[in-house]
Order: sequence, then C-alpha cells, then structure tokens
Amino acid sequence: MGIFVDMPEVKSFFKSPLARALCLLFSSLSLVILCVYIFSGVLGFELPKTILIKRNNAEWVSKIDVLNRKMDLAESALEDLRLKDDDIYRSIFGLNQIPVSVRRSGLGGASRYDEYDEPGMVGGLKNTTMRVDNLLKEAYVQSTSFDQVASEAKKAGAMASCIPAIPPVAPDKRKVKLSSPFGFRSDPISGETRRHTGYDFACKPGNPIYATGDGVVESVSFDFFNYGNSVVINHGFGYKTRYAHMTLINVAEGMIVKRGDCLGTSGNTGKSTGPHVHYEVMYKGNYVNPYPFFDMDMSLDEYMALVHKREQESNLVLGMVPRVKKRK
Repeated sequence: MGIFVDMPEVKSFFKSPLARALCLLFSSLSLVILCVYIFSGVLGFELPKTILIKRNNAEWVSKIDVLNRKMDLAESALEDLRLKDDDIYRSIFGLNQIPVSVRRSGLGGASRYDEYDEPGMVGGLKNTTMRVDNLLKEAYVQSTSFDQVASEAKKAGAMASCIPAIPPVAPDKRKVKLSSPFGFRSDPISGETRRHTGYDFACKPGNPIYATGDGVVESVSFDFFNYGNSVVINHGFGYKTRYAHMTLINVAEGMIVKRGDCLGTSGNTGKSTGPHVHYEVMYKGNYVNPYPFFDMDMSLDEYMALVHKREQESNLVLGMVPRVKKRK
C-alpha cells in the first residue's frame, strides 16, 4: 500500500555516519545528565556554577555586614550630634527642638523597596538599603539644623556689635561726671517733676562723643527748645540711641557708623543749663535706662584703643576710595 518503509533503507540509515553521530550525541547527553544527577542528587555535591554563586553571595553578605557595622558607628555619632544640637546649640539661640518624628521619618513607603524582595537578591540587602536611606535623611535634617544655628549665631554676632555697649564719652572721671540719671526728676529750668529720658554726662564743650554701637545715622537735627544739636543712630534689632546738646556734628543722615566712631563734640545747645552730653537709649520705641548699657569703670586705655582702631580702619577705607577725575 506504500505506507511501510522499506526495511533495507532503515537499516541503511542507521548504518550511516549521521545516525552514528546522533546516537553518540544522545549517549553523551544522557551520560552528562546521569553524572550530574549522581553528583548533585545522590552524592550531594554542588555544581561549580552553584559554588561560584554562593561564594559571590557570601562576599556580598560579608560586605553588607561591614557596612552595617559602619552605619552603627555613624548612627551613634549622629545621635551625639542630635543631643548636643537639641540640648545646647538650639537652646542657646532660643530655637525649638526638632521632633524625633521629623528627624527619623523614613523616605517613602514599603513599596519603595519591593525590588529587594525578588528571588536572587542578597539577604539583608533590603534592610541595609533602608538604613542607608534613613541615615541620609537624618544627616540632612541635622545639616539643616546646623545651618539654622549658624544663621542665628551670625545674627547674634551682628547683634552684639550693634547693641549699645560703651559710654558715649571716654570714661575719664577727671573730665566727665554722671550728672543726671534716668527717671523722674525736678526739671532744672521749670522746676516741675518730669521724666528724664536719658543720662547726662557733664563735661567741657568740645569733648568727643562716640557711637556706642554699630548702626546707621537716622537723623541729624536741631531743636532749640529741647535737644539742641542732636544725632540719632538706628542700631537695628529694635535699638536706637540719641546724642544731644552737641556743638559740632561730624556725621550726616544715612551714614553707616561703627562703635567707637566720633560723631561730634559736646556742647550746650538747646534746652541746657550747662555743657553736657544727653544720652538716650530706645528699644522698640520706648525709652529705657541707658545705665545698664555702659560701664564708666571701663578702662580708659581699652576705650581709647577701640577709638584708635576705628580711626585707623576709617582712614584705610577712605584711602581705598578711588578719586573721581574732573571732566575738562
């Protein structure tokens, strides 16, 4: 019927080189599979590739352990910084403590680390990655806190140089006397009880008057019935000072002055019964007692050293200003 294969042809095929080659290949594969089965399944030995993978995995696990130990040290150091920051640095400048929930808030949800749960990932890699991310977040929060503390420290430094802190005249007790304090007194002209809003330093006319803190000259004015020739300096941070009854004024409105700069000289202008310097300190629009802001027991040498330093700095600044050439 044509459906049977001629047996001689089949015998001829199996005797051909191709058939022999296929039989040899099949036998070899079978032998390899059998050897692998016996080697790994029966005898319990591991394949070279498996050994290499496990060796690499062990190396990574060891590296992760080392990294975790380093992070333990980093977390301990960061905790020390946190304690100093909250208990010392921030409290010094009146800053609130940063809540622990803010410092230790994680980055994203649990799904952020799903890829580390996939088969083949090194054990412990997920937890280590989470620790690294959280440590970086805490370090960022701490860095931001230190930036804030540094900014406040800078402001405090500027504030220290601006707040009135020295007498408006050199503390030479042979030439200067405190003649009238702050508070209510009998007016020397009208005799009525009135509030004296400053402190008077009795001295001869022409005695130098100095800025008691850094600031900007807010006003230079003359008031015949009160302050006479006077200068007001705005020191910022809510502070202002007034120097009244002056004879000579060396500054103009808008000028930047530093502590120790000479503003002019004492006199007897305006409502005054004798040569003196009337000195006022104002804080947020209110007159305050100037006495706590200066020390007449301050060393005269120390005071004059400050004045001479400012004179040298002023001359240096003036020498650096380029001259403007006149047009022909």
